[in-house]
Amino acid sequence: MRLGLIQPTASDTPADNLAATLADIERAVEQGAEWVLTPEVTNCVSASRTRQVEVLELEEHDTTLPALQKAAADHGIWLLIGSLAIKTNDPDGRFANRSYLIDPFGEITARYDKIHMFDVDVSATETYRESEGYRPGDSAVLAQTPWGAVGMTICYDVRFAHLYRGLAQAGATFLTVPSAFSPVTGAAHWHALLRARAIETGCFVIAPAQTGTHPTTRGRARATYGHSLVVTPWGDVALDAGEACGVYLCDIAPEEAAAARARVPSITKDVPFTGP
Repeated sequence: MRLGLIQPTASDTPADNLAATLADIERAVEQGAEWVLTPEVTNCVSASRTRQVEVLELEEHDTTLPALQKAAADHGIWLLIGSLAIKTNDPDGRFANRSYLIDPFGEITARYDKIHMFDVDVSATETYRESEGYRPGDSAVLAQTPWGAVGMTICYDVRFAHLYRGLAQAGATFLTVPSAFSPVTGAAHWHALLRARAIETGCFVIAPAQTGTHPTTRGRARATYGHSLVVTPWGDVALDAGEACGVYLCDIAPEEAAAARARVPSITKDVPFTGP
């Protein structure tokens, strides 16, 4: 099967991002992609809560989602919308960071709300408090495709190995990790974390990512690491997109997951223990 990973430098204007995403989907399909994947916050990269309130919508009013559903149906492809920033009806006004799996008929087959919020102090000048603007999800999601089951995750989730082990033990062949990773933590940990999740689970790890310095109309500019990756169940990097925007193709053989697990069947060998 052929994957098409979209690596953009999204702005804080959803209409501009949608136009770019639709063009990238078309380019991926022209090159034979059967499953196209976009990164985290495909619709809006912003560090400004004011800007997010201005441009984000409830899911039922969002314009990006139905347009991408139509694109999937028009092209007859599977589409992972890595995530959209979506308003919610929560009384605290926080948004959802929500991933969608769309089938070739344009139907939403699964939704996943990011569980782990990126609340960190990367350096003295770079801090993030995702939980101030986004409310976390509380449910792991496994979705079905013709090639195998997909365990849906987002970005900072990748540091919580138990989530991925649980998805693999539930039957996942693929683990998706759409991201908008910090350049600092990306350079230090991105490749190691994604390869570890693949090796530990015997799954393909597919991680489309935002890249570059993102145009902004409000608030401080934000930069992301890029390097969209596809990692095989044996831990080999099948695709590294580097830092440039673009559409990146990768051919994989889904049966490699079963082969890797047969060689090292660790996900079936949990041993109870006590302590510490």
